[in-house]
Amino acid sequence: MAQTKPIVSIVNVVSSASIDQKIDLIEISKKFPETEYNPEQFPGLVFRLTNPKTATLIFRTGKMVCTGAKSEELSIKSVNIVVQKLRKSKIKIKKDAVVSIQNIVSSINLGGKVNLEQAARTLPRSMYEPEQFPGLIHRMLDPKTVILIFASGKLVCTGAKKETEVYRSVHNLHSLLEEKNLMVYDQ
Repeated sequence: MAQTKPIVSIVNVVSSASIDQKIDLIEISKKFPETEYNPEQFPGLVFRLTNPKTATLIFRTGKMVCTGAKSEELSIKSVNIVVQKLRKSKIKIKKDAVVSIQNIVSSINLGGKVNLEQAARTLPRSMYEPEQFPGLIHRMLDPKTVILIFASGKLVCTGAKKETEVYRSVHNLHSLLEEKNLMVYDQ
């Protein structure tokens, strides 16, 4: 059976940001009652957006971490929306946020099964201990990502900082699995 093209979906983009100034989280929690702020339990304030559906942690140092976006673009947009909402509610923010992508997590379906025992012996920088975890852990050097490979042909790719790195990692791994005859496709 001919190989199918892997189906890639980005499930979470994590970005960090800074506005380079101290910020009053108590003031934010008063102006935005829907935020979560329990300084005894965690030093950051959680600012959730419904569109795009993300959560941005804001720390008093002016640093932020945004999670939940489905693309680099939406992650950056989310941080900018949060900053805009803070400014609209008269919280003084001098500079725009400088955002950088830290990690992109994606889920992939290769469309065929993978022989994990054989793959563990064949693929470099791989670890497979089925008694501890059902997937093979493959560390790719270029781009620098970690891919969890499951017998079902499903993958989880993590560590990419650009969406193009996700696609390159998946393509490189898929080609390698094909080349080493580690893929089995249903008839």
